[in-house]
Amino acid sequence: MTNTDLRIDHQGDIAIIRLTRPAKRNALNDGLILALRDAFQNLPDTVRAAVIDGEGPHFCAGLDLSELSERDAGAGLRHSRMWHDALESIQHGPVPVVAALHGAVVGGGLELASACHIRVADASTFYALPEGSRGIFVGGGGSVRIPRLIGVARMTDMMMTGRVYNAEDGERVGFAQYLVAEGAALDKAVELAQRIATNAPLTNYALMHALPRIADQPADHGYFTEALMAGIAQDAPEAKARVRAFLEGKAAKVAKG
Repeated sequence: MTNTDLRIDHQGDIAIIRLTRPAKRNALNDGLILALRDAFQNLPDTVRAAVIDGEGPHFCAGLDLSELSERDAGAGLRHSRMWHDALESIQHGPVPVVAALHGAVVGGGLELASACHIRVADASTFYALPEGSRGIFVGGGGSVRIPRLIGVARMTDMMMTGRVYNAEDGERVGFAQYLVAEGAALDKAVELAQRIATNAPLTNYALMHALPRIADQPADHGYFTEALMAGIAQDAPEAKARVRAFLEGKAAKVAKG
């Protein structure tokens, strides 16, 4: 990893992957997208969960338009597929990923956030998709991932009208699962990542890789995939040890939150 716009820190078995272009509101260029891809494809085996954060007051303001070059249709298609490959390495990569959102989560920044498995937003967060007003279309997987969070109608409205969602409304419609005080997103995201890292790795893998695919399958296919995954997960030695500990009264029971 040599890209100066991305930094990786480790807290035990948690990797904190931080965009470090605050002067550009952490806008994404090709080098940063490829650095994200490489970071997730080369995480050490000791990492059990990851957090994506943005340095400064903004998570990510989207595509760095100052570096946008004119492309013909073929080059544009290949460029979009490069983004798809990079963000796929996050969504279907080796470990669960929590996004710590604050400030601008705009355009490609929202596409990046939507590739994460859990999103924590602080009170400064706002969401937008300005591509419609700029004569372009999302190209980083947003047309697939974002409607799964908020629905097709809301995404259409955002792109057609330029609507901006604030932190509270964004949490209400589904952009984030957690809403915290301004400045607290990273701490909450790390707390959640640490909790996730204690899960059995095969269970986390099933949630990352099987659950979204089951959601896209016809019901009878989904039931079969679920049965296969359930059988594989419960056969893992760690799963057997955890169930045995529960039956012996050595594991905590679920309590009211």
